[in-house]
Amino acid sequence: MPLSVTPVPCLSDNYIWLLQDQATGAVAICDPGEAGPAIAAVERLGRRLDLILLTHHHGDHIAGVGEVQAKFGGRIVGAAADAHRLPKLDQAVREGEAVTLGESRARVIDTPGHTVGHIAFHFAEGGVLLCGDTLFSLGCGRLLEGNAAQMFDSLAKLVALPEDTLVCCGHEYTESNARFALTVEPGNAALRARVEEARAQRAAGKPTVPTTIGQERAANPFLRAGDVARLAAIRSAKDSFR
Repeated sequence: MPLSVTPVPCLSDNYIWLLQDQATGAVAICDPGEAGPAIAAVERLGRRLDLILLTHHHGDHIAGVGEVQAKFGGRIVGAAADAHRLPKLDQAVREGEAVTLGESRARVIDTPGHTVGHIAFHFAEGGVLLCGDTLFSLGCGRLLEGNAAQMFDSLAKLVALPEDTLVCCGHEYTESNARFALTVEPGNAALRARVEEARAQRAAGKPTVPTTIGQERAANPFLRAGDVARLAAIRSAKDSFR
């Protein structure tokens, strides 16, 4: 595989993503919400850091940036539209633009909904999607700044990616999302299988992510909504679900 990707737990339920281009050894981290785990992960990999990728401005995704960059360097890459509320960017990007990590190349995808300036990074050859808080295993992000139409369009972009694409999201939410998803599609066999898989993974102390676009197409009710009104109804129900 031309690109390795590893989830690094931080805070209570966040993931930092550690990537390495296998051809050159170039290293990136995505969304370092806490400095300590990010620093430890980079040190284990050899103390090289080339890129710090940011999907959106929330503190649990950017709070560690300053300390990490001070220790290792690394170019900070984030959305031009959100440059005013991100750490100082070395590369401010827009949809369709490219970000390179050694010989690996990511395309920037605008994914508003959770926030209005949210972006994702898709490494097509490596089969990796860094989607922050837009798409989760069996869920999607809360509509904190955007609306259902924006989220529907954002998810449509992501669900169109190849089915073996790894979905590298920002939180360990699968089990809680699963409980809600079963109320939406209780007869979905793929969903029930995914729920059992996630329970086994967590019981073994393992992350439930990355998942894949194919798995999410089959089991995630937000990707299966069909239209904006249905997505809005499901998201509203999830917001009040306990």
